[in-house]
This record gives sequence, C-alpha cells and structure tokens, in this order.
Amino acid sequence: MQLPSFKLERYFAEYEFKAKYLLCSSDCESISAGELLAYEPEAEEDLKRLWLGYTESPGSPSLRQEISQIYSTILPEQVLVQNGVEEAIFLFMHALLKPGDHIIVHWPSYESLFEIARSIGCKVTFWEARLQNKWSLDLGDLKKNLRSNTRAVIVNTPHNPTGFLMQQSDFRELNAVMQERGIVLFSDEVYRELEYEPTDRLPTVCDINQSGVSLGVMSKAYGLAGLRIGWIATHNAPVFKRIA
Repeated sequence: MQLPSFKLERYFAEYEFKAKYLLCSSDCESISAGELLAYEPEAEEDLKRLWLGYTESPGSPSLRQEISQIYSTILPEQVLVQNGVEEAIFLFMHALLKPGDHIIVHWPSYESLFEIARSIGCKVTFWEARLQNKWSLDLGDLKKNLRSNTRAVIVNTPHNPTGFLMQQSDFRELNAVMQERGIVLFSDEVYRELEYEPTDRLPTVCDINQSGVSLGVMSKAYGLAGLRIGWIATHNAPVFKRIA
C-alpha cells in the first residue's frame, strides 16, 4: 500500500502551531480538562480514581454506552471506539473493499475518504457538489455513476468545508437507493449537532439504514480533539465484525 502525502495535514504540520491567527481550522474552540470536569459534580474525583490499564479492544463498556445514547436504535455493542476518525476510516475501507472495487465519494472531501480506497486499488468517482448549486448534491448524478461493482458511497453532511446540509427528503432517498442496491453508505457525521437549527438535523445513517455506517468523533462538534476518540456505529454486523 502506497499512500500519497496528506496535503492538509502537511500544511497543518507547517503552520498550525506557528501562525498567530489560524483561520482555516474546522474545530470548535477547545476547552481545558478543568472546564470539562466542571460540567459534572464529583467528576474530578472520579477521574483520579480512573484505572489506566488496558480495557476491551472495542472500547470500554461505559464509553460505548455513552456514545450509543447519541443514536436512537444503536446498542453499546454496535459501537466500535477508534483512535480518532483516521483509524476508523482506514479500518472501514480495508474491511469492506478489495482491489478493483468502485466507490463514490462526496466531493470536496477529506483526503482520507478517497485516498485510502485508491491505495487499496479501488476506482473512485467523485460525487461533486458545485458552488452554482449552493453546494447541493444531485441524486441523479449519483445514480448515473453507480456500477455493478460499487461497494460504498461516502457522504459527509453537514459538509466540510462548505457547511452544506442535505435536505431530509434527499437524505432519505439516498439511504433508500443504497439499501435497494445493496451498497454500504458510509456517513461522515463528525459535524452533526453543529446545525444552526436543531430542527434541520438529519437522522444518523445507522438509525435509518440497516447496512449503513455512521462515523463520529469528539474533535468537531464537541471541541475535544485532544482526547483522540472516534467511533463507528452500525447495525451492519458483518462489516462491524471485520473492522473489529
């Protein structure tokens, strides 16, 4: 496997901790450990009692229990904790894909969402969001690009970097098409809960699509990037098992 240089991360490596003002980050303002612990009575004392040995490889039961509360239909045992989202994306791609497979990726896109598939030997088609259409996605374009060997469609909504949020009707139609075709929908939901209007919030893919996979992380909506905690949630038992 040969991965090209990750351009965004190389840029951050050069400038992120040197620039006086950083205008290109996609995180909420982070908080200190003290500020975080202040949200819950006795949390500081609980932290001092925290055992720092190994825990279960899918993630500690208490953490998986808390993450599962984000979803409507997901049980703790359907959550798999990862070291941020990079590990989750990497393992998902290697669990599902093989050389010669085809995937479709929402574009513009986080580089890992297509370069890892390319490194496996997959063909990648971009599902392009265009400025003249206010960054919306055309389901007709997606359907035209589906192939007999399309294994996954990768979507990111709310979208980085445009902020685009799919319409409820389009989102549900997308999930219906994926289930009809037997294609796994991988939903990058790391900006979910940052919508201006909570009433516009989309359901999670894993709650409405039995084969879909939802990706989450503590770094964006929650402002806790330093924890390096990401996860996938899914009812798709075969994919979950291969990732684990």
